[in-house]
Amino acid sequence: MVAHTRSFFHTRYLMRMRLTPDCSKMLISTSSGYLLILHDLDLTQSLEVGSYRILRARRTTASPDSATSGSPRRGNDSRPASNKLFSPASQREGGSPRNSLEVVTPEIPGERDRGNCITSLQLHPKGLATLIRCSSNTDDQEWTCVYEFQEGAPVRAVSPRCSLKLTHYIEEANVGRGYIKELCFSPDGRLICSPYGYGIRLMAFDDQCSELVDCLPKESSCLKEIRSIYSHSDVVLTTKFSPTHCQLASGCLSGRVSLYQPKF
Repeated sequence: MVAHTRSFFHTRYLMRMRLTPDCSKMLISTSSGYLLILHDLDLTQSLEVGSYRILRARRTTASPDSATSGSPRRGNDSRPASNKLFSPASQREGGSPRNSLEVVTPEIPGERDRGNCITSLQLHPKGLATLIRCSSNTDDQEWTCVYEFQEGAPVRAVSPRCSLKLTHYIEEANVGRGYIKELCFSPDGRLICSPYGYGIRLMAFDDQCSELVDCLPKESSCLKEIRSIYSHSDVVLTTKFSPTHCQLASGCLSGRVSLYQPKF
């Protein structure tokens, strides 16, 4: 069998790419701190990244000497970005109603005016929200954040559209600096599992493990820790729920894989 392939989209510093369950959006995270959202997706059209001038810039860190060099998850272009490119929270370009691009700098607690690297990207099983794990460019802080998708037109026609609203967050242990840690949603979207040092941490939107739509806060709030389990002798890098069974797996830097069966 010969498969026909073609280029659909290209951008610099790509880290992760995800499609929403209904394939209406494509999300791309970058090591330079941007989250790219392609709306009203049409995969029959190819896009040229050159038409999006904002993607040529890179977020700056608090100090020009603070970027960590040699890390496998960083981009190599450290040219400072023009401030006017980041005055709005997001910027949307392109005239076509299909495949319109939104470039978002996600709101991160404690990360104002600082660069960050979005290392992990997941989508809620029902397409309600996106889940990211990010670190500062200086690697001194690490966060897990949940953003609800905001649909509809902007309040003012001249306003940039911002499709994401920060609803929940939590600071991570920041053990194993420089390594990517993959987090995940449970199949029903009620739980989040995140690598947490030498173990894993189960979190929920509230103490009752409610659905996200049933406990959306008016202001962003901290995720609720359900339980932490330390079962590895090295830094945990990845977690994954089984799509069909009440089972969870984690893998650490030394290569060990552990299985868990959550009980409630």
